[in-house]
Amino acid sequence: MAKLTDVQIKAWIKAGERFEGRSDGHGLYLRYRAGDKVPVWRFRYQYAGKSRVMLIGSYGEMSLAKARETAKELSARVALGFDVAGEKQERKADALEKMEQEKNALRVAELATEYFERQIMGRWKHPDILRRRIDKDINPNIGHLKVEDVRPRHIDDMLQKIVARGAPTIANDVLRWTRRIFDYGIKRHMLEINPTGAFEVADAGGQEKSRERWLTREELIQFFQAMRMAKGFSRENELTMKLILCLCCRKMELCGAPWAEFDLDGALWHLPAERAKNGDAIDIPLPPPAVEWLRELHSFSGNSKWVLPARKMQHRMIPHIQESTLPVALAKVRREMPGVPNFTIHDFRRTGRTHLAALGVDPIVAERCLNHRIKGVEGIYNRHQYFDERRAALMLWAELLVALEHGEDYNVVSIANRK
Repeated sequence: MAKLTDVQIKAWIKAGERFEGRSDGHGLYLRYRAGDKVPVWRFRYQYAGKSRVMLIGSYGEMSLAKARETAKELSARVALGFDVAGEKQERKADALEKMEQEKNALRVAELATEYFERQIMGRWKHPDILRRRIDKDINPNIGHLKVEDVRPRHIDDMLQKIVARGAPTIANDVLRWTRRIFDYGIKRHMLEINPTGAFEVADAGGQEKSRERWLTREELIQFFQAMRMAKGFSRENELTMKLILCLCCRKMELCGAPWAEFDLDGALWHLPAERAKNGDAIDIPLPPPAVEWLRELHSFSGNSKWVLPARKMQHRMIPHIQESTLPVALAKVRREMPGVPNFTIHDFRRTGRTHLAALGVDPIVAERCLNHRIKGVEGIYNRHQYFDERRAALMLWAELLVALEHGEDYNVVSIANRK
């Protein structure tokens, strides 16, 4: 029988001629049934005394020359005793199994979510801190990887990207949290080795140094002006910034606060032990400006139980605003303060402490305004809360802030002179 030609095949296709099989020899033939959209190449051979047939490709994807080359290779394997159709089925089954395994594989993002939901939510005072690190740093870098495929090079790449954007402290935090997430996976029999095991702080952001930044009176005047000028900076954010400054509290103590902790009529904020960083409950006296700012925030919060409820696009697992909200807002303000050295919200506490000292506040009272424990033997035996003294100190500090907000000259009247 004559060999097939491309001209002949194309003529059959053009004429719409259908057939069960036209042989090219050596087991190769072309089939063009009524149900076939295009002709298909098939290979026929004998294995263990039985006739076997397998599909090797369509004419549209495999040329006549390529089909002959493939048939020649298959004939050689058959001559060596291989069942080529059976091999194809095994390869297909292996591919399907691999696809199924890939589909059901545990990804780092899923492990991180399980760790967050089981180990952090309901246990940590500020779970949104980790949520931020997972969403911004861990998942974008390694979240798509299968947990068993993560290698030290992936961890190193992730950490170096964070350091490169000028955030060494965050790099250290990400290393710590990533290590805990993989340790959790090992305990849950999800993987065998923690890829962060060889890393130390020196491999991430390095040894962290204590910050010294605080805002002077002149910088505070600029800050208040910039908050009013900054594009996209809301009144809620302005009130929040002023409250953190005035009360010398940590940002998440306010961001995660429910209204139930506040007695605005009594000018008191009861911060419970479980939400204070050092685990010490404290009653914080509220100066009149702080009460006024809180009442305004209450009008913004609607029926929410939270002083600062979660905003439209935030993570729904956390009902109040996230740890990242205020730094993002502060960045808008800093753009309106050219020439002023960079500062963070945590620097507000150092700012308050420094100005309290300048106002003549007793060091112990000033430390207690920040809910710092009294150090040494004094701290062991002195359990006095200095509430009245703190109220006087915060009143003086609030008056200074209000004066600076209005750009007014403020003469220092010390605590001693007020007595």
